[in-house]
Amino acid sequence: MPTLLLALAVISTGLYAGFMLIFLTGIMPALARLTDEQFVTAMRRVNEFVPRAVFLAVFAGVVVFPVLALAIPVEGASDGRRWLIVAGLACAVLNHLVTIAGNIPLNNALAASEGEAPGAVRQAFESRWNAFHLLRTLLITASFALLVTASVT
Repeated sequence: MPTLLLALAVISTGLYAGFMLIFLTGIMPALARLTDEQFVTAMRRVNEFVPRAVFLAVFAGVVVFPVLALAIPVEGASDGRRWLIVAGLACAVLNHLVTIAGNIPLNNALAASEGEAPGAVRQAFESRWNAFHLLRTLLITASFALLVTASVT
């Protein structure tokens, strides 16, 4: 069971890290080329559609599966493996804190900005959102690397 839980932690974290990386390197650069009105509209639609069941399951899994993997002792497992899982979990939790404290409030402000000038809305949103997104992408990528390392030690 612990091996399965660690595998699920690696899979969910890898999926989430991949999503974050594609958003960072593909989607946001593409959206950056849009006009202010197009950008604001596109980001509003993204923010409406991303937080659905599959995304939320993966989002929860990057924390839940490492916690469960830590909760079940593995006979003969090294302390190093346990610390790698703890470090991976810490990076995932920090990722979620950045998301909750940084990106989500910006998403909510964007949603509430109907009727405001798109240029001003974009200026208040885009660079700050991208900075938070870069940080959370780095954190979840580190989490993935740590969990992969734990799974092979």
